[in-house]
Amino acid sequence: MVNTHTNYQLSDELLSPVLDILEAFEDPYLHKGLVSAGCVTALSIEGKRLQLSLVYPYPCMTQYRDTVMAVTNKLAVLDAIDEVECEIDFQPRVYSALPAIAPIPNVKQVIAVASGKGGVGKSTTAVNLALALKAEGAEVGILDADIYGPSIPLMLGIPNFRPQSPDGKHMTPALVHGISAQSIGFMLSGDEAAVWRGPMAAGALAQLLNETQWPELDYLIIDMPPGTGDIQLTLSQKVPVSGAVIVTTPQDIALADAKKGITMFNKVNIPVLGIIENMSFHLCPECGHKEHPFGTHGGSQIAERYNVPLLGSLPLHINIRESMDNGTPSVMSEPESEVSGIYREIARKLGAELALQQVQSTVKISISEDE
Repeated sequence: MVNTHTNYQLSDELLSPVLDILEAFEDPYLHKGLVSAGCVTALSIEGKRLQLSLVYPYPCMTQYRDTVMAVTNKLAVLDAIDEVECEIDFQPRVYSALPAIAPIPNVKQVIAVASGKGGVGKSTTAVNLALALKAEGAEVGILDADIYGPSIPLMLGIPNFRPQSPDGKHMTPALVHGISAQSIGFMLSGDEAAVWRGPMAAGALAQLLNETQWPELDYLIIDMPPGTGDIQLTLSQKVPVSGAVIVTTPQDIALADAKKGITMFNKVNIPVLGIIENMSFHLCPECGHKEHPFGTHGGSQIAERYNVPLLGSLPLHINIRESMDNGTPSVMSEPESEVSGIYREIARKLGAELALQQVQSTVKISISEDE
């Protein structure tokens, strides 16, 4: 991602070595130097104090401290610099892989979380991924597009929430754990089921999406139903999706269906941003022995075959299941746990993959010397 709003106020003598050092600092997710990645937006100096502004196109707030320390140490080798003042921010651009479709008001990017079959932990992944993006500094919403089996209300611990309509035309989403949420489950009471044919379900999805009064969101996560039916087609025809994530388990039958999901998104020109392998392994709580009840390397093999990244592998862990049943997802209830760390790493990788999908523009640099 190249940033078009750079402002470098350094002498030519100092500018070159500073840019060289910053370019040598390769971002681990964009796989580019900070300059060519467009992250360096401003440089100026007062005396021997260098003022540096970095703006990332993906959320990585938990990495800010380490980044500042690393960049400061590298720049400290220059005699002209005794101190570095570094500001870091995150700013995604409005991006859709389907530019012909009108954008959703207040929503910058839409991410579909899908699976070829049910039972692979897709909704669990979607909820924790949304919370992980929030933990990394993004404003996030989640839409439960599984019309026949909505699970987001229970997983977020708000099964009794009912949307309000302040203007008689739009619904307010739930605000829980710092993210906005909408689901057909909020409109159904108790054990009531949505007994609808495909076109009716697809229409309900479009209505939920367009008639919800979303706040300003960097990302809207759409938790898709399993399969490749009417809901998926509606998504590709009427929703400005930025990219899709495929959730699978290592077992052969799940991988076979995951391949169908990748093929479907390829046909409708929605980029697959990566694979998340769920229930990848199980660690014995007594002895720490790692076993693979569903097989090994399935996610990495399918990622390699279709030339998409493996965003991460998550363990089969009872705490993940219990936290979702209790409406307190792992990323929120146990932020320092290993599982939460994996979700945050996936969130950073996903945000970077989205940034890399966007069209690169020509960098325009305004350079002025100190008076």
